[in-house]
Amino acid sequence: MAGPTLRDVAKRANVSIRTVSNVVNGYAPVSDELRARVQAALDELDYRPNLIARNLKQGRSGMIALVVPELDVPYFAELAREVITAARARGYVVMVDQTDGDGERERELLGRDSRATMFDGLLLSPLSVSAEELRARGNRVPIVLLGEHIFNGSFHHVAIDNVAAAREATAHLLGLGRRRVAAVGDQPYATGETAQLRTSGYRQAHVREGLEVDERLVVPTPRFHRRQGAAAMEQLLALPEPPDAVFCYNDLLALGAMRALTRAGLRVPDDVAVVGMDDIEEGQYSTPSLTTIAPDKKEIARMAVDVLMESISGAARPPAEIVVPHRLIVRESTTGQVPASPAIPS
Repeated sequence: MAGPTLRDVAKRANVSIRTVSNVVNGYAPVSDELRARVQAALDELDYRPNLIARNLKQGRSGMIALVVPELDVPYFAELAREVITAARARGYVVMVDQTDGDGERERELLGRDSRATMFDGLLLSPLSVSAEELRARGNRVPIVLLGEHIFNGSFHHVAIDNVAAAREATAHLLGLGRRRVAAVGDQPYATGETAQLRTSGYRQAHVREGLEVDERLVVPTPRFHRRQGAAAMEQLLALPEPPDAVFCYNDLLALGAMRALTRAGLRVPDDVAVVGMDDIEEGQYSTPSLTTIAPDKKEIARMAVDVLMESISGAARPPAEIVVPHRLIVRESTTGQVPASPAIPS
């Protein structure tokens, strides 16, 4: 049996079909009284709009794409879940793809003719393409950038303040009295802006404390994976004066570092305190649980989807850097204990 139509809703609310359409699609302003009457009729009849028909009529697919470097990195998997939730609330389906951090794959995706794409907009977390390549792309589908690749306001870009986040993580360790704080994850090459921003914050925290950075404590890694964290920690432990704390540029590096410390017979945080970044779920259940910088992944997804929807509808705001909040979550890897929960009144 077919569901209720706009005509059925109009008859129930005693309004025109155009008024019902305006309420459902938001095409034109409607008085509060009429909107309430139409909404009541929509609810009574359990009306569900035919999104496929609506999108086809508007020349859209009803799909957006989310493209990230690596889906097996928990941060991107958790972010994808939030993007799917945010897009679903707007009546959109999300196609998810990964580039493996390969520049040619990113360029191939951006070089497709816009008529050959299956999606109305693109959320992209790039690692290799430049701002010039993005501007010259053959695919003119609306785009919003994620991650920390720097584009100087040329595109809509949603991210946290990496310098401030890294500074806060390092300051936390210095505030605990640690004086040989290492940094794991620097990437001193053209596409390593995310890491470079975090190194900048690490250095700023030392300057604020009047401390010099021992350059041997800044260890680069090609990727932000567990094995690179473990290898970097082993390198640091081989120094004549090993670190007493380490700030890792993501949680996977931190988990690898903690594994290397355990293998070396050292205790976290007694011998070496550890901070990560990303607040992946795995860090809550590691032993010890991981202190981390938590980006607001839900807000990143919501803002990115909202801005992309505006671009798809033709009502785009000027390109801008959209900074999303972050917070430090203190756990066992720096304090030795989880902060006590507030007492429950008897």
